[in-house]
Amino acid sequence: MVKVTMWVPVLAAILLVTVAKIPVAEGVTCTVSELFPCAPAYTSSSPPSRTCCTKLREQTPCFCGYLRNPSLRGYINNPNSRKVSSICKISPPRC
Repeated sequence: MVKVTMWVPVLAAILLVTVAKIPVAEGVTCTVSELFPCAPAYTSSSPPSRTCCTKLREQTPCFCGYLRNPSLRGYINNPNSRKVSSICKISPPRC
């Protein structure tokens, strides 16, 4: 089993490379780096933090844009993302 500490730098590097801002509905700026507090929940069995859930709710309109990005798609379409969405009470994106 791969330790979480090994995944955090990898996820951080991916986030930094893909920090493109994707405009969506007025008032929402899609910045994937805002989701960094969710990294442990997406890469391990850790439950999402309150900060993670708050950021996910803020970024919900951005999920379809993130799904179109091949570097991010794997984080949204994985078993841990379903768990995180359920715990944070966020509906999975329907694009």
